[in-house]
Amino acid sequence: MEAGPDNGAAGPGRRRLLIALLACLASFSAFWVAQRLAGVTLLDVMVYRAEGWTVRNGGDLYALEATVHKLPTTYPPFAALLFTPLTLLGVPEMRTFATGFNLALVLAVVHLSLRLVGVERRSQRLMVALWVSALLVWCEPVWTTLRYGQINLLLAVLVLWDLTRRPGNRWAGVGIGVAAAIKLTPALFAVLLALAGLVQAVRLARAGRSWWNPWLRGAVLATVTFLAVTAASWLVLPYDSKRFWTEMVFAASRPGQAEDTANQSLRGVLARLLHTAEPGLAYTVSAALVAVAGLAVAVVSLLRARAAWAVTSCAVTALLISPISWSHHWVWIVPVLILLAAETRRTGSARLRAGTAGMALLFFSFALWWVPHAGSSTTQRPELDQNVWQFTLSAGYTLAGLAFLAVTALRLRENRHHARVRVPRQAQALANE
Repeated sequence: MEAGPDNGAAGPGRRRLLIALLACLASFSAFWVAQRLAGVTLLDVMVYRAEGWTVRNGGDLYALEATVHKLPTTYPPFAALLFTPLTLLGVPEMRTFATGFNLALVLAVVHLSLRLVGVERRSQRLMVALWVSALLVWCEPVWTTLRYGQINLLLAVLVLWDLTRRPGNRWAGVGIGVAAAIKLTPALFAVLLALAGLVQAVRLARAGRSWWNPWLRGAVLATVTFLAVTAASWLVLPYDSKRFWTEMVFAASRPGQAEDTANQSLRGVLARLLHTAEPGLAYTVSAALVAVAGLAVAVVSLLRARAAWAVTSCAVTALLISPISWSHHWVWIVPVLILLAAETRRTGSARLRAGTAGMALLFFSFALWWVPHAGSSTTQRPELDQNVWQFTLSAGYTLAGLAFLAVTALRLRENRHHARVRVPRQAQALANE
Protein backbone atom coordinates (compact mmCIF):
# COMPACT_ATOMS: atom_id res chain seq x y z
CA MET A 1 0.00 0.00 0.00
CA GLU A 2 2.90 2.37 0.72
CA ALA A 3 4.71 1.61 -2.53
CA GLY A 4 2.30 3.64 -4.65
CA PRO A 5 3.08 7.12 -3.24
CA ASP A 6 6.79 6.35 -3.24
CA ASN A 7 6.70 5.29 -6.86
CA GLY A 8 4.64 8.33 -7.75
CA ALA A 9 7.20 10.58 -6.12
CA ALA A 10 10.07 8.73 -7.76
CA GLY A 11 8.57 9.10 -11.24
CA PRO A 12 8.86 12.93 -11.48
CA GLY A 13 12.28 12.72 -9.84
CA ARG A 14 13.54 10.32 -12.47
CA ARG A 15 12.12 12.50 -15.23
CA ARG A 16 13.86 15.58 -13.83
CA LEU A 17 17.10 13.64 -13.57
CA LEU A 18 16.72 12.41 -17.17
CA ILE A 19 16.10 15.97 -18.39
CA ALA A 20 19.19 17.18 -16.51
CA LEU A 21 21.25 14.34 -17.99
CA LEU A 22 20.09 15.13 -21.53
CA ALA A 23 20.82 18.84 -21.03
CA CYS A 24 24.32 18.04 -19.79
CA LEU A 25 24.99 15.67 -22.69
CA ALA A 26 23.73 18.28 -25.16
CA SER A 27 25.99 20.95 -23.65
CA PHE A 28 29.01 18.65 -23.59
CA SER A 29 28.36 17.58 -27.19
CA ALA A 30 28.07 21.19 -28.33
CA PHE A 31 31.26 21.95 -26.41
CA TRP A 32 33.10 19.09 -28.11
CA VAL A 33 31.94 20.28 -31.56
CA ALA A 34 32.84 23.90 -30.76
CA GLN A 35 36.34 22.91 -29.72
CA ARG A 36 36.86 20.91 -32.88
CA LEU A 37 35.58 23.79 -35.02
CA ALA A 38 37.96 26.10 -33.15
CA GLY A 39 40.83 23.82 -34.15
CA VAL A 40 42.04 23.02 -30.65
CA THR A 41 45.39 21.23 -30.62
CA LEU A 42 45.42 19.67 -27.13
CA LEU A 43 49.01 20.86 -27.06
CA ASP A 44 49.76 19.90 -23.48
CA VAL A 45 48.59 16.33 -24.00
CA MET A 46 51.18 16.11 -26.76
CA VAL A 47 53.80 17.32 -24.28
CA TYR A 48 52.65 14.77 -21.70
CA ARG A 49 52.89 12.02 -24.31
CA ALA A 50 56.40 13.14 -25.23
CA GLU A 51 57.34 12.97 -21.55
CA GLY A 52 55.99 9.44 -21.40
CA TRP A 53 58.06 8.44 -24.44
CA THR A 54 61.16 10.03 -22.90
CA VAL A 55 60.70 7.96 -19.74
CA ARG A 56 60.16 4.77 -21.73
CA ASN A 57 63.25 5.41 -23.85
CA GLY A 58 65.47 6.43 -20.93
CA GLY A 59 66.01 9.98 -22.21
CA ASP A 60 66.78 13.20 -20.36
CA LEU A 61 63.37 14.38 -19.18
CA TYR A 62 64.36 17.99 -18.49
CA ALA A 63 66.23 18.40 -21.77
CA LEU A 64 63.00 17.62 -23.64
CA GLU A 65 61.58 20.22 -26.04
CA ALA A 66 58.23 18.89 -27.20
CA THR A 67 56.11 19.83 -30.23
CA VAL A 68 56.96 22.56 -32.75
CA HIS A 69 56.73 25.09 -29.90
CA LYS A 70 59.68 23.41 -28.11
CA LEU A 71 57.85 23.22 -24.80
CA PRO A 72 59.84 21.95 -21.80
CA THR A 73 58.97 19.53 -19.01
CA THR A 74 57.92 21.48 -15.91
CA TYR A 75 56.33 18.91 -13.55
CA PRO A 76 58.10 16.55 -11.10
CA PRO A 77 59.23 13.17 -12.47
CA PHE A 78 56.24 11.35 -10.97
CA ALA A 79 53.98 13.15 -13.44
CA ALA A 80 56.01 11.83 -16.37
CA LEU A 81 55.63 8.30 -15.01
CA LEU A 82 51.86 8.80 -14.95
CA PHE A 83 51.94 9.95 -18.57
CA THR A 84 53.59 6.79 -19.92
CA PRO A 85 50.23 5.05 -20.66
CA LEU A 86 49.52 7.82 -23.18
CA THR A 87 52.25 6.33 -25.36
CA LEU A 88 50.08 3.24 -25.84
CA LEU A 89 47.51 5.30 -27.76
CA GLY A 90 47.68 6.84 -31.18
CA VAL A 91 47.43 10.62 -31.35
CA PRO A 92 43.75 10.74 -32.45
CA GLU A 93 42.74 8.21 -29.79
CA MET A 94 44.75 10.07 -27.15
CA ARG A 95 43.05 13.38 -27.97
CA THR A 96 39.61 11.77 -27.82
CA PHE A 97 40.45 10.14 -24.50
CA ALA A 98 41.84 13.39 -23.05
CA THR A 99 38.72 15.38 -23.96
CA GLY A 100 36.30 12.73 -22.71
CA PHE A 101 38.26 12.23 -19.50
CA ASN A 102 38.33 15.96 -18.77
CA LEU A 103 34.59 16.30 -19.41
CA ALA A 104 34.01 13.54 -16.87
CA LEU A 105 36.27 15.42 -14.46
CA VAL A 106 34.15 18.56 -14.89
CA LEU A 107 31.21 16.56 -13.54
CA ALA A 108 33.37 15.21 -10.71
CA VAL A 109 34.59 18.66 -9.67
CA VAL A 110 31.06 20.07 -9.66
CA HIS A 111 29.70 17.08 -7.74
CA LEU A 112 32.43 17.32 -5.08
CA SER A 113 31.97 21.10 -4.90
CA LEU A 114 28.28 20.65 -4.19
CA ARG A 115 29.15 18.21 -1.44
CA LEU A 116 31.64 20.74 -0.11
CA VAL A 117 28.98 23.46 0.18
CA GLY A 118 26.60 21.13 1.99
CA VAL A 119 24.28 19.58 -0.59
CA GLU A 120 23.82 16.29 1.27
CA ARG A 121 21.14 14.39 -0.67
CA ARG A 122 22.91 12.33 -3.31
CA SER A 123 20.04 12.41 -5.80
CA GLN A 124 19.70 16.18 -5.51
CA ARG A 125 23.45 16.63 -5.78
CA LEU A 126 23.60 14.55 -8.95
CA MET A 127 20.80 16.44 -10.67
CA VAL A 128 22.20 19.85 -9.73
CA ALA A 129 25.68 18.70 -10.78
CA LEU A 130 24.40 17.87 -14.26
CA TRP A 131 22.79 21.30 -14.73
CA VAL A 132 25.75 23.21 -13.26
CA SER A 133 28.30 21.22 -15.29
CA ALA A 134 26.35 21.96 -18.47
CA LEU A 135 26.86 25.64 -17.72
CA LEU A 136 30.33 25.83 -16.17
CA VAL A 137 32.00 23.80 -18.90
CA TRP A 138 31.82 26.99 -20.98
CA CYS A 139 33.79 29.24 -18.60
CA GLU A 140 37.24 30.25 -19.83
CA PRO A 141 39.43 28.24 -17.40
CA VAL A 142 37.53 25.02 -18.15
CA TRP A 143 37.42 25.72 -21.90
CA THR A 144 41.17 26.35 -21.96
CA THR A 145 41.93 23.30 -19.81
CA LEU A 146 40.18 21.11 -22.36
CA ARG A 147 41.67 23.08 -25.23
CA TYR A 148 45.17 22.13 -24.09
CA GLY A 149 44.27 18.81 -22.47
CA GLN A 150 45.61 20.03 -19.12
CA ILE A 151 45.50 18.14 -15.80
CA ASN A 152 44.05 20.95 -13.66
CA LEU A 153 40.69 19.26 -13.19
CA LEU A 154 42.35 16.01 -12.10
CA LEU A 155 44.33 17.84 -9.42
CA ALA A 156 41.19 19.61 -8.19
CA VAL A 157 39.34 16.27 -7.97
CA LEU A 158 42.16 14.71 -5.92
CA VAL A 159 42.12 17.61 -3.46
CA LEU A 160 38.32 17.88 -3.21
CA TRP A 161 38.04 14.11 -2.83
CA ASP A 162 40.17 14.40 0.30
CA LEU A 163 38.52 17.47 1.75
CA THR A 164 34.92 16.33 1.30
CA ARG A 165 35.29 12.95 2.98
CA ARG A 166 33.46 12.13 6.17
CA PRO A 167 35.16 13.53 9.31
CA GLY A 168 37.77 11.15 10.64
CA ASN A 169 38.27 9.21 7.39
CA ARG A 170 41.63 7.51 7.81
CA TRP A 171 42.63 7.99 4.16
CA ALA A 172 41.97 11.73 3.97
CA GLY A 173 45.23 13.31 2.85
CA VAL A 174 46.28 10.75 0.26
CA GLY A 175 44.71 12.72 -2.59
CA ILE A 176 46.50 15.93 -1.61
CA GLY A 177 49.81 14.07 -1.34
CA VAL A 178 49.42 12.54 -4.81
CA ALA A 179 48.34 15.89 -6.31
CA ALA A 180 51.39 17.61 -4.79
CA ALA A 181 53.65 14.90 -6.21
CA ILE A 182 52.24 15.60 -9.67
CA LYS A 183 52.44 19.38 -9.32
CA LEU A 184 53.72 21.27 -6.27
CA THR A 185 50.97 23.89 -5.88
CA PRO A 186 48.42 21.59 -4.13
CA ALA A 187 50.91 21.17 -1.27
CA LEU A 188 49.43 24.38 0.18
CA PHE A 189 46.36 22.37 1.19
CA ALA A 190 48.59 20.22 3.41
CA VAL A 191 49.89 23.42 4.98
CA LEU A 192 46.29 24.50 5.61
CA LEU A 193 45.50 21.21 7.37
CA ALA A 194 48.72 21.38 9.37
CA LEU A 195 48.11 24.93 10.63
CA ALA A 196 44.47 24.27 11.52
CA GLY A 197 45.49 20.99 13.14
CA LEU A 198 48.14 22.67 15.28
CA VAL A 199 45.71 25.30 16.53
CA GLN A 200 43.16 22.60 17.28
CA ALA A 201 45.83 20.53 19.06
CA VAL A 202 46.60 23.43 21.39
CA ARG A 203 42.90 23.87 22.15
CA LEU A 204 42.45 20.18 22.88
CA ALA A 205 45.55 20.04 25.08
CA ARG A 206 44.33 23.02 27.11
CA ALA A 207 41.02 21.24 27.61
CA GLY A 208 42.85 18.18 28.93
CA ARG A 209 42.02 16.06 25.89
CA SER A 210 44.19 14.22 23.39
CA TRP A 211 45.81 16.74 21.05
CA TRP A 212 45.74 14.42 18.00
CA ASN A 213 43.01 15.45 15.55
CA PRO A 214 41.81 14.67 11.99
CA TRP A 215 43.39 17.78 10.47
CA LEU A 216 46.82 16.89 11.76
CA ARG A 217 46.35 13.32 10.60
CA GLY A 218 45.37 14.56 7.14
CA ALA A 219 48.42 16.82 6.94
CA VAL A 220 50.74 14.02 8.05
CA LEU A 221 49.21 11.52 5.62
CA ALA A 222 49.46 14.03 2.75
CA THR A 223 53.12 14.65 3.57
CA VAL A 224 53.94 10.95 3.92
CA THR A 225 52.15 10.18 0.64
CA PHE A 226 54.01 12.95 -1.16
CA LEU A 227 57.39 11.79 0.19
CA ALA A 228 56.67 8.12 -0.57
CA VAL A 229 55.59 8.82 -4.15
CA THR A 230 58.52 11.19 -4.70
CA ALA A 231 60.99 8.66 -3.27
CA ALA A 232 59.58 5.90 -5.47
CA SER A 233 59.92 8.18 -8.50
CA TRP A 234 63.53 8.88 -7.48
CA LEU A 235 64.26 5.13 -7.48
CA VAL A 236 62.83 4.77 -10.98
CA LEU A 237 64.20 8.06 -12.39
CA PRO A 238 67.21 9.01 -10.23
CA TYR A 239 68.89 11.37 -12.71
CA ASP A 240 65.70 13.25 -13.61
CA SER A 241 64.66 13.45 -9.96
CA LYS A 242 68.00 14.92 -8.95
CA ARG A 243 67.79 17.50 -11.74
CA PHE A 244 64.25 18.52 -10.84
CA TRP A 245 64.74 18.85 -7.08
CA THR A 246 68.10 20.59 -7.30
CA GLU A 247 67.63 22.76 -10.41
CA MET A 248 64.25 22.88 -12.13
CA VAL A 249 62.19 23.47 -9.01
CA PHE A 250 63.92 26.85 -8.66
CA ALA A 251 63.47 27.88 -12.31
CA ALA A 252 60.38 30.07 -11.95
CA SER A 253 60.46 31.22 -15.58
CA ARG A 254 60.81 27.75 -17.08
CA PRO A 255 57.06 27.33 -17.79
CA GLY A 256 56.92 30.69 -19.63
CA GLN A 257 57.28 34.47 -19.43
CA ALA A 258 55.96 36.11 -16.30
CA GLU A 259 54.31 38.97 -18.22
CA ASP A 260 52.27 36.68 -20.49
CA THR A 261 48.59 37.66 -20.44
CA ALA A 262 47.67 34.07 -19.58
CA ASN A 263 49.67 34.34 -16.34
CA GLN A 264 47.03 35.34 -13.80
CA SER A 265 49.22 35.24 -10.69
CA LEU A 266 50.50 38.22 -8.72
CA ARG A 267 53.83 37.87 -10.51
CA GLY A 268 52.19 38.15 -13.91
CA VAL A 269 50.04 41.13 -12.95
CA LEU A 270 52.99 42.97 -11.38
CA ALA A 271 55.14 42.28 -14.44
CA ARG A 272 52.50 43.91 -16.66
CA LEU A 273 51.89 46.73 -14.19
CA LEU A 274 55.57 47.59 -13.78
CA HIS A 275 56.39 46.96 -17.48
CA THR A 276 59.15 44.53 -16.63
CA ALA A 277 59.76 40.89 -17.43
CA GLU A 278 60.70 40.19 -13.82
CA PRO A 279 58.98 42.10 -10.96
CA GLY A 280 61.49 40.76 -8.41
CA LEU A 281 61.11 42.21 -4.92
CA ALA A 282 57.62 43.59 -5.58
CA TYR A 283 56.39 40.08 -6.30
CA THR A 284 58.25 38.51 -3.38
CA VAL A 285 56.81 40.95 -0.86
CA SER A 286 53.25 40.90 -2.24
CA ALA A 287 53.23 37.09 -2.51
CA ALA A 288 54.42 36.77 1.08
CA LEU A 289 51.70 39.13 2.33
CA VAL A 290 48.96 37.40 0.34
CA ALA A 291 50.20 33.97 1.46
CA VAL A 292 50.00 34.97 5.13
CA ALA A 293 46.63 36.71 4.76
CA GLY A 294 45.11 34.00 2.56
CA LEU A 295 46.23 31.15 4.79
CA ALA A 296 45.03 33.02 7.88
CA VAL A 297 41.57 33.43 6.35
CA ALA A 298 41.51 29.77 5.28
CA VAL A 299 42.66 28.48 8.68
CA VAL A 300 40.14 30.57 10.61
CA SER A 301 37.39 29.45 8.21
CA LEU A 302 38.28 25.80 8.80
CA LEU A 303 38.41 26.26 12.57
CA ARG A 304 34.94 27.84 12.46
CA ALA A 305 33.51 24.89 10.51
CA ARG A 306 33.29 26.83 7.25
CA ALA A 307 35.11 24.21 5.20
CA ALA A 308 33.95 25.43 1.80
CA TRP A 309 35.33 28.91 2.43
CA ALA A 310 38.55 27.42 3.79
CA VAL A 311 39.16 25.18 0.78
CA THR A 312 38.37 27.81 -1.84
CA SER A 313 40.40 30.48 -0.02
CA CYS A 314 43.40 28.16 0.10
CA ALA A 315 43.01 27.36 -3.61
CA VAL A 316 42.80 31.05 -4.56
CA THR A 317 45.82 31.85 -2.37
CA ALA A 318 47.86 29.16 -4.12
CA LEU A 319 46.89 30.56 -7.53
CA LEU A 320 47.82 34.11 -6.51
CA ILE A 321 51.25 33.38 -5.02
CA SER A 322 52.42 30.85 -7.60
CA PRO A 323 55.05 32.27 -9.99
CA ILE A 324 52.96 31.08 -12.93
CA SER A 325 49.19 30.58 -12.78
CA TRP A 326 47.95 30.21 -16.32
CA SER A 327 44.31 31.06 -16.88
CA HIS A 328 43.43 27.37 -17.14
CA HIS A 329 44.82 26.81 -13.64
CA TRP A 330 41.84 28.85 -12.42
CA VAL A 331 39.43 25.91 -12.77
CA TRP A 332 39.07 26.44 -9.01
CA ILE A 333 36.58 29.12 -10.01
CA VAL A 334 34.09 26.24 -10.33
CA PRO A 335 33.83 25.57 -6.55
CA VAL A 336 34.18 29.32 -5.88
CA LEU A 337 31.14 30.19 -8.01
CA ILE A 338 29.17 27.28 -6.58
CA LEU A 339 29.97 28.47 -3.04
CA LEU A 340 29.05 32.08 -3.79
CA ALA A 341 25.79 31.02 -5.44
CA ALA A 342 24.91 28.80 -2.48
CA GLU A 343 25.72 31.57 0.00
CA THR A 344 23.69 34.08 -2.01
CA ARG A 345 20.71 31.75 -1.99
CA ARG A 346 21.08 31.15 1.75
CA THR A 347 21.42 34.80 2.77
CA GLY A 348 19.51 36.61 0.04
CA SER A 349 22.24 39.28 0.05
CA ALA A 350 21.87 41.67 -2.90
CA ARG A 351 25.55 42.68 -2.69
CA LEU A 352 26.68 39.06 -2.72
CA ARG A 353 24.37 38.35 -5.66
CA ALA A 354 25.86 41.26 -7.62
CA GLY A 355 29.40 40.17 -6.77
CA THR A 356 28.70 36.58 -7.80
CA ALA A 357 27.18 37.72 -11.09
CA GLY A 358 30.16 39.99 -11.75
CA MET A 359 32.64 37.21 -11.08
CA ALA A 360 30.72 34.80 -13.29
CA LEU A 361 30.64 37.38 -16.08
CA LEU A 362 34.41 37.83 -15.81
CA PHE A 363 35.22 34.13 -16.10
CA PHE A 364 32.69 33.50 -18.88
CA SER A 365 33.68 36.56 -20.90
CA PHE A 366 37.23 35.53 -21.94
CA ALA A 367 38.03 39.23 -21.23
CA LEU A 368 41.74 38.70 -20.61
CA TRP A 369 42.10 37.73 -24.28
CA TRP A 370 40.59 41.00 -25.48
CA VAL A 371 43.90 42.83 -24.99
CA PRO A 372 46.95 42.65 -27.27
CA HIS A 373 49.03 39.63 -26.33
CA ALA A 374 51.89 37.64 -27.78
CA GLY A 375 52.49 33.93 -28.10
CA SER A 376 55.21 32.33 -26.01
CA SER A 377 57.41 31.86 -29.06
CA THR A 378 57.70 35.53 -30.05
CA THR A 379 60.03 38.22 -28.77
CA GLN A 380 57.43 40.96 -29.21
CA ARG A 381 55.77 41.52 -25.84
CA PRO A 382 52.78 43.91 -26.08
CA GLU A 383 51.88 42.93 -22.50
CA LEU A 384 54.74 45.14 -21.30
CA ASP A 385 53.14 48.23 -22.83
CA GLN A 386 49.51 48.07 -21.70
CA ASN A 387 47.31 51.06 -20.98
CA VAL A 388 45.08 51.23 -17.90
CA TRP A 389 42.09 49.48 -19.48
CA GLN A 390 44.18 46.75 -21.04
CA PHE A 391 45.95 46.15 -17.75
CA THR A 392 42.64 45.97 -15.86
CA LEU A 393 41.26 43.36 -18.25
CA SER A 394 44.45 41.30 -18.17
CA ALA A 395 44.51 41.40 -14.36
CA GLY A 396 40.91 40.25 -13.98
CA TYR A 397 41.44 36.83 -12.42
CA THR A 398 44.01 38.09 -9.93
CA LEU A 399 41.80 41.00 -8.87
CA ALA A 400 38.83 38.63 -8.55
CA GLY A 401 40.93 36.31 -6.39
CA LEU A 402 41.98 39.14 -4.08
CA ALA A 403 38.35 40.30 -3.88
CA PHE A 404 37.24 36.78 -2.94
CA LEU A 405 39.76 36.62 -0.09
CA ALA A 406 38.52 40.01 1.11
CA VAL A 407 34.89 38.84 1.00
CA THR A 408 35.81 35.70 2.95
CA ALA A 409 37.54 37.79 5.62
CA LEU A 410 34.58 40.17 5.86
CA ARG A 411 32.10 37.32 6.24
CA LEU A 412 34.23 35.81 9.00
CA ARG A 413 34.20 39.16 10.77
CA GLU A 414 30.44 39.55 10.32
CA ASN A 415 29.75 36.08 11.67
CA ARG A 416 31.96 36.72 14.68
CA HIS A 417 30.14 40.00 15.33
CA HIS A 418 26.72 38.32 15.07
CA ALA A 419 27.85 35.59 17.46
CA ARG A 420 28.97 38.22 20.00
CA VAL A 421 25.65 40.06 19.69
CA ARG A 422 23.55 36.90 20.10
CA VAL A 423 25.18 35.81 23.34
CA PRO A 424 24.49 39.04 25.32
CA ARG A 425 20.92 39.13 23.97
CA GLN A 426 20.32 35.56 25.08
CA ALA A 427 21.80 36.34 28.48
CA GLN A 428 19.57 39.42 28.83
CA ALA A 429 16.50 37.39 27.88
CA LEU A 430 17.32 34.84 30.56
CA ALA A 431 17.83 37.63 33.11
CA ASN A 432 14.43 39.14 32.27
CA GLU A 433 12.78 35.78 32.86
